[in-house]
Amino acid sequence: MPKMKTNRGAAKRFKATGSGKIRRNKAYSSHILTKKSTKRKRNLRKSGLITAADTRAVKRMLPYL
Repeated sequence: MPKMKTNRGAAKRFKATGSGKIRRNKAYSSHILTKKSTKRKRNLRKSGLITAADTRAVKRMLPYL
């Protein structure tokens, strides 16, 4: 059986944590930053985890994660 291909777009967006959960970066932080508060921009810098509903889809895109 041939090797499975990794979705390269997903590989750039998601990383696995030590416990096996999948980490993601937050959206809405690239432009139109003047109207966003400093607190909101600071919180957007932190990474989050994907929801349980998305886990199966992301693991299918990243078979070697």
